[in-house]
Amino acid sequence: MTENSSARPAAIVTGASEGIGAELARVFAANGHEVAIVARRRDRLEALADEIAAASKSRPTVVELDLTAAGAAETLAARLAEAGLAPQYLVNNAGFGLIGAVATLDQAEQLAMIDLNIRALTELTLRFLPSLTQTKGGVLNVASIASFMPGPGFAVYYATKAFVRSFSEAISYELKPAGVKVSCLCPGPVITGFQARSGMSFEGLMGAMKPALVPADEVARQGYEGLMAGRRVVVPGVVNKVMVWSARLSPRAILLPLLGAAQMKRS
Repeated sequence: MTENSSARPAAIVTGASEGIGAELARVFAANGHEVAIVARRRDRLEALADEIAAASKSRPTVVELDLTAAGAAETLAARLAEAGLAPQYLVNNAGFGLIGAVATLDQAEQLAMIDLNIRALTELTLRFLPSLTQTKGGVLNVASIASFMPGPGFAVYYATKAFVRSFSEAISYELKPAGVKVSCLCPGPVITGFQARSGMSFEGLMGAMKPALVPADEVARQGYEGLMAGRRVVVPGVVNKVMVWSARLSPRAILLPLLGAAQMKRS
């Protein structure tokens, strides 16, 4: 049950300060949802809230929060309650990646990646599940086409996204009888702040992955529509769909060296 029966239903978007997260906030607002946007960078959130307010009925609620901090889920729940909001849709978009061999990357950063990409996503989903059930809402988890593949040179990131997809597909089945939709959005490469955070070369990415690039706003649109249609997995872009299909059919003995070579071009 929600803490306040008179609370207004809202879409909660994490990692909303830029890229796909910001576009998802725009899409939900454009479709008439009240929105709460969550990230660490208040200045970017405020700018996005002002932009959305100019184009829609209400200004998004801004929540500056580090989701890896102890008690973050309860802090977010309290902030939403203060704003009179009840989560109806939870968009778990916050996450990051690191490119490089596991033996050379910083251990603490790799563990922090697991903490944000997996633990925080799971904790928020479990924390807000009663409200999502009461409001007959849904969960949109943002993974990646990486979730279908092994990732030498990007090993921990690929593994976290495999968890996200597996978790999403399983709970979509579990929660369907309760009227809660769950979708996993699996984009290919999208030019956002993710590349700079991961240590990826923009020049290498553009050369190697340009055919698979789908704009962030289009990824967000397809993610929203997929969630509302109750689709378990959404893969934007024809090239990305082909890559997923090929990865599922290819023996790992062939796929691993191919992906390892591709990552070298992106680093």
